[in-house]
Formats: sequence, C-alpha cells, structure tokens
Amino acid sequence: MQLPWAGFSYAAQPALADAHVTQETVTSTICHRGHISRVLPSIDEQIRLKDMLLEQRGIDPSAAAGYALDFRLPVLLGGSPDALANRDILPWEGDAGERRKRRLTVFLRHCVCSGELSLMRAQAAISGDWPHQYSNLWALTCQDIR
Repeated sequence: MQLPWAGFSYAAQPALADAHVTQETVTSTICHRGHISRVLPSIDEQIRLKDMLLEQRGIDPSAAAGYALDFRLPVLLGGSPDALANRDILPWEGDAGERRKRRLTVFLRHCVCSGELSLMRAQAAISGDWPHQYSNLWALTCQDIR
C-alpha cells in the first residue's frame, strides 16, 4: 500500500514549519524544557481538530481511540503547532503509526539538541519514508541518520 506521504518531504514546505525554530534558535525553542507546552494548542482545540480530520477521512467516531492527531512535521522538530496543513490523522499502531513516529521524533530531537544532527537533516528524516528507512528504531544512533 502506498502511503500518502511516502517519498514526500514535508520539511521542504515552509508552511508546515514554525518560523521561530531555526538551527540558531534550537536551544531556546525545541531543546528548551517546556517548549511544547507553551506552543501547542489547547486540548479542546486538538480534540476538535482530530474529530474534524476523522470525519474528513470517513473514519467512524467509535474508532477514534485507534487514531492520533499527528503533526506532519513534528513540533518537537520545528513544525508549526498552528498550521492546519501540518495536521494529519494516523493510526496509533503499525509500522507507520503514530507511536513509532513519536519515538523517532524524540530520538531525532535528542540528536539535534546534542549537536550530533542538524535541524534540517532531522526534519528531512521524519518527512520522508521513515517507516521503511528507520525500521529498527531501537538500534539507531544519531550517526545512522546522516
């Protein structure tokens, strides 16, 4: 099955990025404790967005617990917390599921914040065909992303 985003780089779309997050500002933005809680929309807004996306995709509301509200370019890696174009719905489970994507996102953020990986490279890694390219998340090192 071809995934709608496979081979597509969301990092190349400025509308998905937070203009405040650059390589020069990572220490005061994505690497700063509490950044996410300061920039994310309210829980009520996130629930509203999830419900809207589920409806747009024709997913029964009774199945909502099996899906997560996703950021195409994760906020932890400089994605816009507000841009509707940066939002999507993903199943929680599976090789291309939100659970695995979040694990890779946290790992990539660690690599950026430790100075082992540029923000741009991390954004490119999470924007491409990450489910296949990084299938063994438990064994990755920051050098594997280069």
